[in-house]
Amino acid sequence: MAKYLAMWEVDTTRVPVNPKERSEGWSLLLNMVKQDMTKGPTKDWGAFVGTINGYCIFDGDDSQIHAAVQQYVPFASFKLYPIIAYEKVVEVVRSLGK
Repeated sequence: MAKYLAMWEVDTTRVPVNPKERSEGWSLLLNMVKQDMTKGPTKDWGAFVGTINGYCIFDGDDSQIHAAVQQYVPFASFKLYPIIAYEKVVEVVRSLGK
């Protein structure tokens, strides 16, 4: 399984000015996130205070992660960073001294 840190950013040109419409749009988004966290590859999700950006942690195979990200396009864009676990980093560092 692959693990990724995803930094997401909402496309501000698609955010309604009307607060009620904005609330409805965010509610739809948050329902999708909840579903992904329940039965998808999303393991953690959060927003940065005072922004319309945030992060999520994905854990799954590449096609699952690709599908999870694509369902939010064109409303959000993502930058994905592969994550290597602490134990693997220790192995790599130890192998440098051999």
